[in-house]
Amino acid sequence: MSDLFHLWGLFLGTFIGLLPIVDPVTAAPTFLALTEGQSAQRRREQARRGCLYMVGILVSFLVGGRFIMDFFGISIPGLRIAGGMLLTGLGMEMLAAHQRDVPEDRAERGAARRKGDVSFSPLAMPMLSGPGSIAVTIGFTSLARGWLDYAAIIAGIVAMASLTYGTLRLASRGVQFVGPVGVDALTRIMGFLTMCIGVQFIVNGVLDPELLGLVRAGLAGG
Repeated sequence: MSDLFHLWGLFLGTFIGLLPIVDPVTAAPTFLALTEGQSAQRRREQARRGCLYMVGILVSFLVGGRFIMDFFGISIPGLRIAGGMLLTGLGMEMLAAHQRDVPEDRAERGAARRKGDVSFSPLAMPMLSGPGSIAVTIGFTSLARGWLDYAAIIAGIVAMASLTYGTLRLASRGVQFVGPVGVDALTRIMGFLTMCIGVQFIVNGVLDPELLGLVRAGLAGG
């Protein structure tokens, strides 16, 4: 019975730990802005693939995260800063793409967005499975004692991805009520917010105690 409670605790802990970081409700408007001009079927495909990529990324870091990061010398602050730079650049592109109102430009943007695939980047990485989600996943490896524990954690990841997929699908259905003008305004707003989130990722990475400790150690050694 205690083992069952332990597995249930790992499942719920993973799901609840990822929920505020993945935050599907907040990701939904950004997803709509990124897929502006795409058909409902294309949006569903992007959402499905993005959530599958999310599961693949987090499970990969769950199984071999520490080895991968140690092998390449990557730290959690480094992941945060890299993810923040990617999000900041994305936010700037979303803002810049809506500064011109020439019809030809808008048609070209629509064609580009219809061809673009955002399912892996930036949807899966770093929005859904960014540095925070990876850090939470790696943290749960310290609580795993066997393959059943890893299975419970993976089940929590899959449950989070399923919730995210359902939320993104509902968002794609609601785009018809927003209309082109609403989506255009939403893209501007989410571009700015995405840029702010990216900058905050960078700030959190720079101020992370682990990075500060490495800097102090380097200064002391020098």
